[in-house]
Amino acid sequence: MVSRFFKLESRGTTPLREFQAGLTTFAAMAYILAVNPSILANTGMDKGALITVTAITAAVATTLMALFTNYPIAMAPGMGINAFFTFTICLGRGLPWSEALGMVFVNGIIFLSLSVSGVREKIIASIPLGLKIAVTCGVGLFIAFIGLKNGGIIAGNAATFVGPGDFTAGPAKLCLAGILFTALLVARKVPGAIVIGILGITIAGIFTADGQGGRVTQLVGNIFSLPASASPVFLKLTFGFLTNWSRFQTAVPLIFTLLLVDMFDNIGTLIGVSKRAGLLDSDGRLPKAGRALLADSIATILSSLCGTSTVVSYIESASGVEAGGRTGLTAIWVAVFMLLALFLTPLILAIPPCATAPALVIVGIFMMQSVVEIDMTQFEEAAPAVITIFAIPLTFSIAQGIGLGLLCSVLMRVGLGRARTVPVFGYVVAIMFFLSFFRIPPFR
Repeated sequence: MVSRFFKLESRGTTPLREFQAGLTTFAAMAYILAVNPSILANTGMDKGALITVTAITAAVATTLMALFTNYPIAMAPGMGINAFFTFTICLGRGLPWSEALGMVFVNGIIFLSLSVSGVREKIIASIPLGLKIAVTCGVGLFIAFIGLKNGGIIAGNAATFVGPGDFTAGPAKLCLAGILFTALLVARKVPGAIVIGILGITIAGIFTADGQGGRVTQLVGNIFSLPASASPVFLKLTFGFLTNWSRFQTAVPLIFTLLLVDMFDNIGTLIGVSKRAGLLDSDGRLPKAGRALLADSIATILSSLCGTSTVVSYIESASGVEAGGRTGLTAIWVAVFMLLALFLTPLILAIPPCATAPALVIVGIFMMQSVVEIDMTQFEEAAPAVITIFAIPLTFSIAQGIGLGLLCSVLMRVGLGRARTVPVFGYVVAIMFFLSFFRIPPFR
């Protein structure tokens, strides 16, 4: 019955191969169970609850994708979006995390409406390809920057703004070792390299002094336990920005940026993984794309209700495809492993920041690899792309980076006499960012 439902025979796969592919994908993306809570906890959210909701939202959203599309694509809270949630919305703009969850919910409703109406594809088409790739690269730099900071590799410097940290400190030494160790595993194509790196540094931290009379990794009494309660974050979203005009003006461009990043992440992953799995048709189009986008939209709403940042499709699904996964059964196994991981919550909580920091750096490198797809020989394409890549980490804001790059792209095309090459939606998006940057009503 399972074979018939997931059409295993017609896809040239078997139940055992799908199981192995699911395990491979889970191993490749399991780092999110430690990294997502460590990032979102900076907002004041309960870390134990975040581990629970990270696993639950990943499992439910992945199951939806499997049932809606029969694709071997896993989902979980997105890297980059969780950084935007924490460092731009909450810490940068000073908004409480409960309102940030409310913004994710509104984004999900808009996302769903755009997906059903087909407007979503038009918005995506209005953004130049080079700029889409640049957003991925810029977010990669942003994530790597956060990883280096969390690991003590870089620190604030009054003269140069950023400078080297204390490499003799225990956490910094472990972070440097973790980056090299994980990079070597990735280069050797070891399945689950990032997870192995996190576990290796966590174990090494047991024997490494933290410089304050303790150890980098604090031993836990029990490795296994019942999952932590999700109640501290579950259904805690609020919508104060809808009733306060000042906060509403702040929220609009932030929600819009959530929407853009969400779209870029999902579309890019869907096409990339589907291409490697041989699921695209002869014209390079993705069958059941509408169903996939619908699953993404529902997953976004689900994540806000559960208490985490936006859930997106994961590029690590490609590792499962390389292991032979071809159907939604691969994704179902990923969901099962996510739920089983909940019983390891004490172990996940014991993982120190210097162990997850290398994972951020490696993920950032993965995202930066897309830079070779930007045509740097054409200055009108290179300039907006480079500005976007630099602006995202340097302004510590994905929103500012996307906006500056898009404005540069539109203005250059107009200045070169190619105004007609900019789609209508491109002008709409650029105008919204312009109004936001210069605090012009209604974005004041």
